Amino acid sequence: MTNTSGYQRGPVTLRGRYVPQTTTDQRLLDDRGQAAWLHTDPWRIMRIQAEFVEGFGTLAEVGPAVSVFGSARTGPDDPNYALGEQVGAALVKAGYAVITGGGPGSMEAANKGAAEAGGTSVGLGIELPFEQGLNEYVHIGVNFRYFFIRKTMFVKYAQGFIVLPGGFGTFDELFEAMTLVQTRKVTRFPIVLIGSDYWAGLIDWLRTTVLDRGTISPHDLDLLHVTDDVDHAVQLIKDAGSELADQAAAQERAEEVAAQEYAEDVIEADRLGEGEGDLEGERSGERSDDRGTIRR
Repeated sequence: MTNTSGYQRGPVTLRGRYVPQTTTDQRLLDDRGQAAWLHTDPWRIMRIQAEFVEGFGTLAEVGPAVSVFGSARTGPDDPNYALGEQVGAALVKAGYAVITGGGPGSMEAANKGAAEAGGTSVGLGIELPFEQGLNEYVHIGVNFRYFFIRKTMFVKYAQGFIVLPGGFGTFDELFEAMTLVQTRKVTRFPIVLIGSDYWAGLIDWLRTTVLDRGTISPHDLDLLHVTDDVDHAVQLIKDAGSELADQAAAQERAEEVAAQEYAEDVIEADRLGEGEGDLEGERSGERSDDRGTIRR
């Protein structure tokens, strides 16, 4: 199928023979050739910084959101497409914005469900040859050149992840999230897999091979929730959000109490210090001469 929307390189659209055969990520990671990269890599830092700034600036005010992952190859007649629509609509009903990769398939379905439910639909696109760009149901869209920046945005602005059946890209996002939560690089939040039949093989492999060989701990499996019920998936997100909010409120109260106690201790120490200083001053100021008179 011909791609009429063209190739998106940041704000620039390219079509036909102008479409590059390599991606920005590929050029960044390719170490072949001479030392010419010494003269280009430092400048890439500016582009990387600009993408972070653009992403942060665009998404900072989106509000509570959930990132939804899934296959770009899911067709409109696939049951997983309808599932994606249900997920998007249910998240909006629960008060969340929906963030996806902005592409076709399950991503489009989740964006569509969110948009038609009257919610905020966000798409984080990626520069790839021969991709069609952001789907039509995206209200707020940001295109990225670098995968690692895009994945940072998925994590930073989400209160949880919902993962629909997908391929390598979906697995990448899933295991990235699991690793960040397991290593406590991000606050623990739910990762929900929808489609027990699809994910059963992965869960069994984690239990019977990975866990049995001691390369993960038993409690690491608790990072994943598997369900076929969209409402249950959303409720898991809500429950985790409430728990984190309670923990944050308790932490804030504890910090306020500690700050108040510290302030009181400082005031008391200052008061005692002033009293001791006055007493010492009185002692040092009193001097008796040979005639028994007191000098000050």
